[in-house]
Amino acid sequence: MKVFVIAGEPSGDKLGGALMAGLRDLRPDVTFDGIGGPLMAAQGLTSRFAMEELSVMGIAEILPKYRHLKRRIRETAEAVIAARPDVLITIDSPDFCLRVARLVKAASGVRIVHYVAPSVWAWRPGRARKMVGKVDQVLALLPFEPPYMEAVGLRCDFVGHPVVAEAIATEAEAQAFREARGFGDAPLILALPGSRRGEVLRLADRFGAALRLVLERRPGARVVIPAAGPVADLVAGLSADWPGAPILLDPRDAGDPGAEKRAAFRAADVALAASGTVSLELAAAETPMVIAYDMSAVSRAIVARMLRIDTVTLVNLVSETRTVPEFIGTACQPGPIAEALGQVLDDPGAQRAAMALTMTRLGRGGDAPGLRAAAAVLDGLGPGVG
Repeated sequence: MKVFVIAGEPSGDKLGGALMAGLRDLRPDVTFDGIGGPLMAAQGLTSRFAMEELSVMGIAEILPKYRHLKRRIRETAEAVIAARPDVLITIDSPDFCLRVARLVKAASGVRIVHYVAPSVWAWRPGRARKMVGKVDQVLALLPFEPPYMEAVGLRCDFVGHPVVAEAIATEAEAQAFREARGFGDAPLILALPGSRRGEVLRLADRFGAALRLVLERRPGARVVIPAAGPVADLVAGLSADWPGAPILLDPRDAGDPGAEKRAAFRAADVALAASGTVSLELAAAETPMVIAYDMSAVSRAIVARMLRIDTVTLVNLVSETRTVPEFIGTACQPGPIAEALGQVLDDPGAQRAAMALTMTRLGRGGDAPGLRAAAAVLDGLGPGVG
């Protein structure tokens, strides 16, 4: 069985590696071709070119590389057509992957599976219809996504979210984290101001001001900042005058930064986090949270017109509750954020129930998402393939 697989960024490489491992379990005769990163290479892929060439975001970044990316799209489509695989699996990165899919579909009968459904439930619902004729099957990370794809005639399989397969710290590891830093039983607050430079610059001052208000009322509380590697220096500088002498966890430091971050997540009593998939990481660790986010005035106006949901927090959406407080756009102000943090510290029970329900609905307790994705791909191909 021959599989051509394409991923264009680290999150896609992670999904691709798990999917490839699942295909190996179910079809030991499988061979791989395509584009990916180190996790996919570990499963036997020799990437046709560096995945990092496709990891481009934003108009300002894309324009200088437009001709190169356009050439890579054509080269990749030609490689798929020449290889004649049993299936082409494109993983996220829709600007690249769906252009390749369109060219392949126009020139061949190769079955095409796209992994990660577009968030049409949140905004731009027309994206689902635009996939018709380009792909044959979609693999979804969220349980409420298939009906949106099926409504336009696309097969869509919910395969689970990768967060349910990620390691979480034990209670003993969380306690060891507290003891090593002398926290004892003090309230522990995580601050997660984002992983991109722009969002950190917008949020850091407001996060610091909110935490100052919380610590005025709870002077014994401690603050830990698990920084993302690309912005660790920026976060360190902007949080230098935050109250309570916060501890920065820098993933570039020696040791096992992943284990330290997991222990911090598990040890915390509450987190103040930028909006994003980090809410699911916190839910997996059973850490209650408050979500805050802001953007430019222009982006705010555009999003306000396009958004089709009343909450952007995935825990709220998946659990069908609104237990996670969120402060988005003009509502992202220190006073209300601090008040919500205090309320969650005092009464985290409702959130804990919503987080547990979220993890169950995302697939915890069942087969790993990579294996479920592999089974869905094979089921779509039907018997006798390869």
